[in-house]
Amino acid sequence: MQEKESYQYEEIVKKLDLEDFIRSFTSFFSRIKPIHLQGDKSSLVSFIKDLENIVFSPPPKTKKLDISILHLKKFGTLKLEEIFEFIKIIRYFSYLKSLSSITEDMFIYKYLQNINIPQEIKYLMEVFDCEAQIKSGIYDELDSLILSISRQKTQISKILGEILQSNKLVPYLVDRQIHYINGNETLLLKSGFNSAIKGIIISRSQSGFFYLLPSEIHNIHQKISEFEEKLQICLYNICKELSAILRKHILFLSFIDREFDKFDHLQARINFAKAYNLEFVTHKTTDKTIILKGFSHPALSHPKPIDIEFKNQLLMVTGVNAGGKTMLLKSILSSVFLAKHLLPMKINAYASRIPNFKNIFAIIADPQNSKNDISTFAGRMLHFSQILNTQDLIIGVDEIELGTDADEASSLYKVLLEHLLDKNAKIIITTHHKRLAALMASDSRIQMCAAIFDENAQVPTYGFLHGSIGKSYAFETAKRYGIPTNLIIEAKKIYGEDKEKLNELIEKSATLEIELSKKTSILDMKIEEYDKKKQEQQEIIETLKRQYAKQKFELDNIYNQALNEIKSAIKAKESSEMHRSMNNANKIIQAIRQTLPSEQFKNKKEFRPGDHIRYGVQDGIVLGKTGKNNEFLLVELDSGIKLKISPDKLKHISKAISNNQLPHKPRSVSKTKKQKIDFSIDKNTKNSVNVSLDLHGLRSEEAIEKLDKFLSDALIAGFDEVLIYHGIGTGKLSFSVKEFLSSHPKVISFCDAPIEMGGFGAKLVRL
Repeated sequence: MQEKESYQYEEIVKKLDLEDFIRSFTSFFSRIKPIHLQGDKSSLVSFIKDLENIVFSPPPKTKKLDISILHLKKFGTLKLEEIFEFIKIIRYFSYLKSLSSITEDMFIYKYLQNINIPQEIKYLMEVFDCEAQIKSGIYDELDSLILSISRQKTQISKILGEILQSNKLVPYLVDRQIHYINGNETLLLKSGFNSAIKGIIISRSQSGFFYLLPSEIHNIHQKISEFEEKLQICLYNICKELSAILRKHILFLSFIDREFDKFDHLQARINFAKAYNLEFVTHKTTDKTIILKGFSHPALSHPKPIDIEFKNQLLMVTGVNAGGKTMLLKSILSSVFLAKHLLPMKINAYASRIPNFKNIFAIIADPQNSKNDISTFAGRMLHFSQILNTQDLIIGVDEIELGTDADEASSLYKVLLEHLLDKNAKIIITTHHKRLAALMASDSRIQMCAAIFDENAQVPTYGFLHGSIGKSYAFETAKRYGIPTNLIIEAKKIYGEDKEKLNELIEKSATLEIELSKKTSILDMKIEEYDKKKQEQQEIIETLKRQYAKQKFELDNIYNQALNEIKSAIKAKESSEMHRSMNNANKIIQAIRQTLPSEQFKNKKEFRPGDHIRYGVQDGIVLGKTGKNNEFLLVELDSGIKLKISPDKLKHISKAISNNQLPHKPRSVSKTKKQKIDFSIDKNTKNSVNVSLDLHGLRSEEAIEKLDKFLSDALIAGFDEVLIYHGIGTGKLSFSVKEFLSSHPKVISFCDAPIEMGGFGAKLVRL
């Protein structure tokens, strides 16, 4: 099954011109393997995102461990280099677990925490050095044998030096070099050397001289051979011991081998993407819409990026010859193939969406083959017969009309394509069949696309016009590739004026589509610019709101500071101290008025005496202006209350609206008093208003009338809190005051005064 799947993806890779791209990618593997990656895609995507954010070294080149694991299961003994392949993998996972850049919130951290290396395996990691050799100091016998061999080799060098310095041998030496013959150290001597040195003749030179292995060196080589034989026995015993340890943990070794393959797949993808500046398309999609933004096919050296939104089931690409139709088909299928295997590509990944398809099929090359005794059309029918009932399929068919009569092919392919559409297949086809395009153009499942030809430059633009049927430009293409003009003119005559007019209509339609597309693009830019300006205005409004809130907060603080001055004066109950605090509060308010920019008093609403206004839910009339700079208005509400208020808080209304909406008469204070409560706003009014009122000894009606006038004066004076003394007594006066305050429209709240200010015998009123 795996071989069949491997064959299928290798075949599609070849058809889509991805061979060099895949070959370049596989060079990043630690060990050779197929490119398909098994496992849950969402967890693999999380793995990739984590690896993109950490710096790590790629794993070392390793060999496949399947055969080694099989030998261990069969109680075999592995060689040192085979054991070291396991050690390399385990060491690499230990390295990953030690990386400080992998934090606890990462998916890879949880993954590595599940890999627990047994203690005995950790011991094996300490046995080997980086060159697959056993470290010294672990096995004494091994160290002794290695040392003995080293000493014997040193002895060879020493003896050879002494022989070369011998005076007896000098007359027989051809040169003073050491000649290695079959791994033996020999001297090149002249004949007659027997009297000077004993040894074994290994060979003779072309000049007739002798290659002599001295007897002392020969004896040492025999000793080295004995030591090496013992060394091999020692190494075999060590390998047997280490293999027994590995055999105990055969399940762990199988697990770590699989996980290393998985990590190797992921690290290769990450390093490949970084090396070639590629991106992963990992967005989850809920439908089969393919959106490509800035995709470039890997096989093209100077590609024009493709932007396409393939929403419908079938994309029919028509238009100019050599205009990029086949490459568009290959690009769409390539993007689906690469995304399916989590391979990076040159694309705007953020704006692109590529769904997953279980089966990817391409009918591109000419299937005609004399060896298989099959024609072009028969080969295509064979391909179609294999996929007619395939589920979850995306298929690309290049030059669908190839190999048979055009009219018959149009009818046949219409039926075949509709059958695949009924199976919910996703299809891309390129064609020059105007009949096939016309037959299927009315189907809502079909999306048209035309390759664009530049009439002025007489070359294809390699761009595409969506929603249009394109002209083939066969005559123009033939001329561009060297066909004589007179032959092309003759061909046009044979082609017929009617068909040429049809082509002209198609051409004009395409031109209009291009112009419409340009205008749409300009409108989109203007809409985007408008949205941008609207956003900027919204940001300005938000900024002004924040500034207003900040200023309001500062003014509230100043107001509270002034109010605290008044409260402290009330607590002091001394006239001089109270006036001093009032002056301080007035200074604070005047200071902030001076600091406010003069623009605040510009653009204010203009009111004249007699204008009808609305304050909150109440209507009234303007009596006049007041304040040092006439910045306040004196108004009389329909309820009979007169207020000094800022114009910003008032609205103009017509007299008719005022009379219709608020027909109520001004409230009278008592039955005996017919006229409205009036307040004179002269210079001494504000100074004469006190912040407290004493109602001791008054009857309820008198107290209420006096309280009503006091509250109106306090409102005109701009007080926000006042103190009402009513005493305790029988409680009747206290009850009347409480009832009146509860019904007064300008009383925000009231409560019993603090103990030092009268306690239950007084009310602290907030206006």
